[in-house]
Amino acid sequence: QTCTFFDGGPLTVQYLLVVDCLNFCFWPCEGLEYENLARGVKAAVLADPECVSAERLTSVTVQQLRSLFFGGWEGPLPLEDERVRLLQELGSGLQARFSGSAARLVSEAGGSALALVALLTANFPGFRDHAIYRGRQVFFYKRAQIFCGDLHGAFGGAGIGAFCDIDQVTMFADYRVPVMLREMGIMAYSDELAALVSRKEVIPAGSEHEIEIRAATIVAVERLRAAIGRRL
Repeated sequence: QTCTFFDGGPLTVQYLLVVDCLNFCFWPCEGLEYENLARGVKAAVLADPECVSAERLTSVTVQQLRSLFFGGWEGPLPLEDERVRLLQELGSGLQARFSGSAARLVSEAGGSALALVALLTANFPGFRDHAIYRGRQVFFYKRAQIFCGDLHGAFGGAGIGAFCDIDQVTMFADYRVPVMLREMGIMAYSDELAALVSRKEVIPAGSEHEIEIRAATIVAVERLRAAIGRRL
């Protein structure tokens, strides 16, 4: 909690949406972690709450991305041009559809996490986390679901963080959970994939290997959750 901003109101919602818009791809830069992002945006909001306003987001620059949202990170960030584009898209979408307010976006979901995911993916293309796997479309919606989870956690499942169907949100298909699942012996890789990982080769986004890892991670965690539920 010390690295995140919370004031119990709409500004917290705006803060979380900005953080989750940028919550991806930290690994190429040594020392860069999610905490850099969360603390950076928190400090920026405390210094100037308007820094996360929809109007300001529409014109954010690469330099502002580094100095404001990543706490003055020196040097290029991973995919920083894409991050700037996503922030600008977020600001424009909030202005066009939700009067610039992330809280209004959440309110329109009517207390449903699934409805909120649908609103995010319908109005902000950058949240449409999907891929094509052997001719079939596969939906992950990682950051859209993270936003629901962050709201639920920040507000203690009450008020604007209350969702009647939060249990329908899956785990977030990132690149760190499968590492732990594999180390725990819960998930196994094929010899081919294991060799790629051992050689520290980059697995391209949208490739069959990447899609399979993400999908298997979700299935593994859902099975773990079900098993834990049976024991309680």
